[in-house]
Amino acid sequence: MINVSEYLEKTMETIADPGKTAFFGSNDETLSFKELQDISRSCGSYLINKNIKKQPVAVFMQKSPAMIAAFFGVVSGGNYYIPLDSEMPAFRIRLILEVVNPPLIICDDITSALISDWDLNYPIVKYNDIYDYPADEKALIEIRKTAIDTDPVYVVFTSGSTGIPKGVVATHRSVIDYIENLSEVLQVNENTIFGNQSPLYLDACLKEVYTTLKFGSSAYLIPQSLFMFPVKLIEYINEKKINTICWVASALSLVAGLGALK
Repeated sequence: MINVSEYLEKTMETIADPGKTAFFGSNDETLSFKELQDISRSCGSYLINKNIKKQPVAVFMQKSPAMIAAFFGVVSGGNYYIPLDSEMPAFRIRLILEVVNPPLIICDDITSALISDWDLNYPIVKYNDIYDYPADEKALIEIRKTAIDTDPVYVVFTSGSTGIPKGVVATHRSVIDYIENLSEVLQVNENTIFGNQSPLYLDACLKEVYTTLKFGSSAYLIPQSLFMFPVKLIEYINEKKINTICWVASALSLVAGLGALK
């Protein structure tokens, strides 16, 4: 394996129901494995058509299954994604964009309006305008033929404690090695239901995103507001039958203090 997209491709060959939901978001938004494959090919084809190859493409969207689909669209087009979130401070987003200088920013309706208000001179495209772009299978295959495992997948940025956020590059090989080892530790299978806590602009979300694709399991993107109300959070976990969580210590302490993990 040399490309993280192979996780989805191999699962699509073995999964009993390609229409199974991979990711659940807020407001009943869902994304099946089949939809993820189709959307990633469409978005990747759009980027290829724009001659954007092996470049950093910013994905500035609200936390959602659609944002994950945009990530894989960027990767399918032979590029690497820069995850940005609408909850990030505007000045931090500006600094990151100045460092990256992306040829394109993929936005949703909310974030495209923010970009307009900030008067930033970067080309943008709305996710809703490209998620069903005609797939160019021949071009996508050619892109994969030239891919190597040390190509970057994404760049995440540090907190910027020194004033300027610094980008950390993750390659396909580093992500694959991490997920392969993590899978053994967590003993993930197709019945695993993750409860994601971390923002998608942090690489902590790898645990749920890529492992879900590897095993054909499912993941809920838990609304951040629930972490302010522990009882409602526990009710949500039980209602959705979430059986696996990989949270930061502070989030785990929140529910552990109520005895919920017993």
